[in-house]
Amino acid sequence: MWQDLMSRAAIVGERLKAQNGAVAVAESSSGGLISAALLSVPGASAYYLGSGVIYTARARMKLLNITREDVAGMRSASEPYALLLARTVRERFAATWGLSETGAAGPTGNPYGDAAGHTCIAVSGPVEMAITLETARDDRAGNMMAFAAKALDLMLSVTADEVS
Repeated sequence: MWQDLMSRAAIVGERLKAQNGAVAVAESSSGGLISAALLSVPGASAYYLGSGVIYTARARMKLLNITREDVAGMRSASEPYALLLARTVRERFAATWGLSETGAAGPTGNPYGDAAGHTCIAVSGPVEMAITLETARDDRAGNMMAFAAKALDLMLSVTADEVS
């Protein structure tokens, strides 16, 4: 599975370089795997600006300066929250693209009622989009890999439109 993530990341990197674009990442239950895959590509400094694993409310405040007021009425494992993370990380890093992931890797669900294997992924840039993935599995490591793969797939879909 790691080789698969690296392959996806290499294509994302090629597209970003061809577009003179850059990405910043805010991830949660993928635990840094999105960033690790993007950074595994030689020459990643041409398109990768930085990231944070936003695993707690404290990390959200300290790393992204997103306050409780900013997330009032928002569940953390939701598409609106994922979009907020993607927009914020893009803005803070002055990136072309912000990419975010937030969910419940397992083996149990989260306090908001989402089952293990639930995540929301978003991109913010020339286009904005958020998606939800439900793996229906309680395999923590497997879900983390699936979340990272889906996030890279989302980047592949939005950057494909930019390459012509």
